[in-house]
Amino acid sequence: MVDDCPVHNMAQFDIVQAEPTALLYKRPDGVALVGRENRRLKELFKDFGVQPSTVAVMGQMGFTLSTLINMKDEEVDFVIKSMIEEYHLDLLMGEQFGIKAAVRAKRRLVEEEMEQQRMDLAARSNEKKRRLEESSDGLLLKDGNGSLEALGLLGLTDPDSDSEGKKVAKRRQRKRRSKEVGEDGEERPREHPFIVTEPGEPAKGKKNGLDYLFDLYEQCGKFLEEVQHIAKEKGEKCPSKVTNEVFRHAKLTGAGYINKPKMRDYVHCYALHCLDVETSNNLRKEYKERGENVGAWCQACYFPLVKLARQNEWDIDDLFNRNDKLRIWYVPTKLRQLCHIERMKHGE
Repeated sequence: MVDDCPVHNMAQFDIVQAEPTALLYKRPDGVALVGRENRRLKELFKDFGVQPSTVAVMGQMGFTLSTLINMKDEEVDFVIKSMIEEYHLDLLMGEQFGIKAAVRAKRRLVEEEMEQQRMDLAARSNEKKRRLEESSDGLLLKDGNGSLEALGLLGLTDPDSDSEGKKVAKRRQRKRRSKEVGEDGEERPREHPFIVTEPGEPAKGKKNGLDYLFDLYEQCGKFLEEVQHIAKEKGEKCPSKVTNEVFRHAKLTGAGYINKPKMRDYVHCYALHCLDVETSNNLRKEYKERGENVGAWCQACYFPLVKLARQNEWDIDDLFNRNDKLRIWYVPTKLRQLCHIERMKHGE
């Protein structure tokens, strides 16, 4: 019986020419074995017009899926140049752009999946912390006066002490900040820090207007340029989009008011402002006259963007990348989902 492991039984294989430039190992019984990495490379390029022979050459050069998606754009250009000059491949212009587009798309997908995993992990951690706090409060209330025996089981100090009292007060204050109780007695999320304002209208009170919100995105673009300049001086990889590194840099320079959760919530609103400022202004005026809050206006900004995506053959990434101010921002996942739903609904 022949062992199925290709590593320990390489002598039992004959090398055959399966494609013009791709070598595959073939068993005596005629079954061709294709490596896992070759399959992953084919899957990466299958929808981008890259010929199988080109993919096979990249595999022979030792490139894997992980290697490609971690390369800079200029490094991918060098790979393409090497295949043309050293391997004498007649790469079509569409293939060259297809290779770069496939790598960018896969890199973006991996980053979005990692971000979603981080958010899920943070949500689970917060939920676990909340349950522990509720169980701690429940034991203290059940014990009555909070005796030392009950506190010892929880590993806590006497709540009558000044330090513990301050900790409990701070914890309750954080709870009140994060959640408020509505008229129906149910908890609702914390309100938005902005109010709906017309173009050029200053905000009143402690809330900030929408002109200020859009200006924050302009500031992020400047912070990204600073991060890129610093990275070039150090010879490190330059980020092409607003990432955690940019938010950290903004905080270090004193712009702590620019934070990732706030900026991610309103990316699509800023996108509408950049792509169709007239529609954006009309929407602001309409919701201001109706007395709507920012949450309702924020949701309404999705639909004009879906309409623009449909006019652009549903390529929402292309809309972002063609705009100088938007190309530094990732397309929100919810916007992608809405475009996909509408596309399926219209059968396009």
